Amino acid sequence: MIKIDPAIETVPKVHQILLGAVAPRPIAFASTIDKAGNPNLSPFSFFNAFGVNPTTLIFSPSRRGRDNTTKDTFNNLKEVPEVVINTVNYAIVQQASLASTEYPKGVNEFIKAGLTPVPAEKVRPFRVKESPVQFECKVRQIIETGDQGGAGNLVICEILLIHLDETILDETGRINPDKIDLVARMGGDNYCRASGNAIFRVEKPSLKQGIGIDQLPFAIRNSKYLSGNDLGKMGNIEALPTINEIETYKNISNLTFVSTGTDEKTIIDFARRLLNENKVEEALTVLMAYL
Repeated sequence: MIKIDPAIETVPKVHQILLGAVAPRPIAFASTIDKAGNPNLSPFSFFNAFGVNPTTLIFSPSRRGRDNTTKDTFNNLKEVPEVVINTVNYAIVQQASLASTEYPKGVNEFIKAGLTPVPAEKVRPFRVKESPVQFECKVRQIIETGDQGGAGNLVICEILLIHLDETILDETGRINPDKIDLVARMGGDNYCRASGNAIFRVEKPSLKQGIGIDQLPFAIRNSKYLSGNDLGKMGNIEALPTINEIETYKNISNLTFVSTGTDEKTIIDFARRLLNENKVEEALTVLMAYL
């Protein structure tokens, strides 16, 4: 492992590591306005949600590393502590990126990026019409983490009103990840698209108490063919199969490929296919029956 000490490493180097390792990061497409009424629109990937009651969104228009100047978004928030945080989906990602260009103060990024400003209802900055979810926010607090280049400015926001495109909802009224089609920032010029095959499910252990990997039989938890993810799935079940359940399965499953001398990898490959189909209990039963 390479060791990096942020206290002695250069700011650009540490910045590069953070962007590559703390990822993917959602994007706050922040719309602000100065005291003269000039709009500004810029994306920020140091962003996330941090509470529901009260609602709390935080993003950081950091100080520029190269010359220690502050961004128009930050300066506007000092004058008018209101912001619309627009989500960025795949349909507008190129336009959002274009809006990050460091145009001179007073240039309207809505026009430059070809996006449509829509009046907000409870704050002065404009919403982005093309964004699937728009959060009208007041700024509760700004925490300046430092006064040198690269320092963060934590803009702590409270949501006053949410605008939600109904076409992104599923039949239960929840946001469908494929329909909203969000994008997120990786390191460098890289993004990722949070839809399609990129979406997968991991059952929350909070819904039940899993037995843990340590309770799996030795031959299973120490197999060189099973990954940590494989073991994690099986460790999330509530109880091991009983001897009777294992014997019953052997009698009715009719696994013709299993015979005396069948190698471990063949059995595990079959069990992994079951795991990939979320048939976790059956996969574990197979492994306990034939390993």
